[in-house]
Amino acid sequence: MAGYGKLAGVSPKVADPAVRAALIEQAARLIAEEGRDALTLRRLAAEVGASTMAVYTHFNGMDHLRREVRREGFARLAQHLAGVAATDDPVADLLVLGSAYHRNATTNPDLYRVMFMERHLDNAGPEVGPDAAPERRDEEATFLTLVDGVARCLAAGRFRDAEALPLATQLWAAEHGVASLEIAGLLDADEAADCLETLRGNLMVGFGDRPERIAGSIERARPRIALHP
Repeated sequence: MAGYGKLAGVSPKVADPAVRAALIEQAARLIAEEGRDALTLRRLAAEVGASTMAVYTHFNGMDHLRREVRREGFARLAQHLAGVAATDDPVADLLVLGSAYHRNATTNPDLYRVMFMERHLDNAGPEVGPDAAPERRDEEATFLTLVDGVARCLAAGRFRDAEALPLATQLWAAEHGVASLEIAGLLDADEAADCLETLRGNLMVGFGDRPERIAGSIERARPRIALHP
């Protein structure tokens, strides 16, 4: 198993960040490639080259590990989104947010599959709000970044009057669809980029923005997106 050979024989009694990271990455890969049933204590320990006790040392068991895999995925997504600065062109900012979401997905494909293509481990309780399960709260926090971006476009008069939430959901669905196709190898990176630019523009026309204004925002967004291909 490439990349984890240095961990062979490790049986930590105290937490080791390198072992913890390896367990998360390998757990994500097993779930993404083979399904959640492939992730067992013995299989994971063997893949990482650590003892089964390492899982308990770092995660207090498999259920906690599964939750931490998702939380790590959302932490990386939040980091990508946080790198998008607000400017005086909220539509350009929204385009760059979409690119950051897509970049996170293709940079962390295994984590992305676990985040958005696997059933939540916590299915009980409300889906949003302070009483939501931790998995739901992580997802809500990143999605609200997109909702806030749409709200800025509405406040600036770029989109016709509407609720921000359903517009953000449409944008999320579009970004997720193209990212999923690229991760599956059905689109290459250039095809995905071209598809996303056209798809985002078409959606924004549907939201009420004028094509010429969208074209200007796309031109302003492109160099910002190119900084983080």
